[in-house]
Amino acid sequence: MRKGSPFDFDIRVSADKKRRTRGRRTATGAIEGIDRPCDHPGCTARGEFRAPRAPDQLEEWLWFCKDHIREYNLKWNFFAGQTEEEFQRLVDRDRVWGRATRPFGHREEPRAWHRLASDDPHEVLGATAATGRSGAGARRLPSTERRALEILDAREHWTRAEIRKQYKSLVKDLHPDLNGGNRDDEDRLQEVVWAWDQIKESRNFRD
Repeated sequence: MRKGSPFDFDIRVSADKKRRTRGRRTATGAIEGIDRPCDHPGCTARGEFRAPRAPDQLEEWLWFCKDHIREYNLKWNFFAGQTEEEFQRLVDRDRVWGRATRPFGHREEPRAWHRLASDDPHEVLGATAATGRSGAGARRLPSTERRALEILDAREHWTRAEIRKQYKSLVKDLHPDLNGGNRDDEDRLQEVVWAWDQIKESRNFRD
């Protein structure tokens, strides 16, 4: 069989549209070109809206009509059946886009204070290291950590465990999957996750 020229192809927009197999989404979110019945039992309307089959089957779809996709979304809970520990692991993994990270305590390169012939970082910091306060008695926190406390509505004298409890409470209040799919608080949720990142790795709070 003779192969055609590598330059023998049609670059017209109309030809590209014909090659596409996926339907176009309309303003309502429906997908055009879908000709199949709604997956809701007993419904014969056209299933134009897709939804994941289950939290562990996010690439498998169910197709619903407009009325039943609304009903399905209202009942959808990604965290259904998960323990609090599983929920927290998922939140932590999503914060780093699902990529594994190394704990800061396992770095291969030597710590900065090792270059100063010291095994204790508190020796490098001096007398203020034990209290975390300046000579004037006022606690000095980086501006990012002060901002984080404001976002979390936390106090600087709280322990890390107390701040973490506040953080978890805010995440549960703001996450759309725990609020019937309401995404109005997503920006606030991102701020809360960012704030906990600042506190989590800080040395200014007791465990």
